[in-house]
Amino acid sequence: MIVMERLPKRRRARGSRLIEALIVITVMLGIAVILAPKETGDRMNANEMAVIRELQTINTMQVEYKSKFQRFATTLAELGADGADLIPSALASGDKDGYAFTLAVTPSGYTINANPKVYNSTGRRTFFSDQTMICRQNWSPEPANASSPEIK
Repeated sequence: MIVMERLPKRRRARGSRLIEALIVITVMLGIAVILAPKETGDRMNANEMAVIRELQTINTMQVEYKSKFQRFATTLAELGADGADLIPSALASGDKDGYAFTLAVTPSGYTINANPKVYNSTGRRTFFSDQTMICRQNWSPEPANASSPEIK
């Protein structure tokens, strides 16, 4: 008889442990859902800060490149390991920090655009800079340009 009395208690204990585990998982999922948007916003902000630093790096290296070769580099690869080896290869590829970087030569110098690869996921802003070394931003998917607001 003693064995019979213990069996239902074990089954109850197993069942209550399962319910407790399900409650813990539900609470953890609820917390994750609440924190996910903040984490995404923090990651986008970190990407954007890194992109601003990368634009400043490109500007500085363009000045150095011009002092060596009497002209601005026409591509990011020219500034990278395939050329003057002034910028990291990841940046020279044009794909860094969730952004696509483009360098173009103009009659008066150059322009750099940095646009999020996935708008509102890898970044909320587009960026622009040129030989003036002023970084500009646009708070929309439309690429920033020379008339976009300056980053202060």
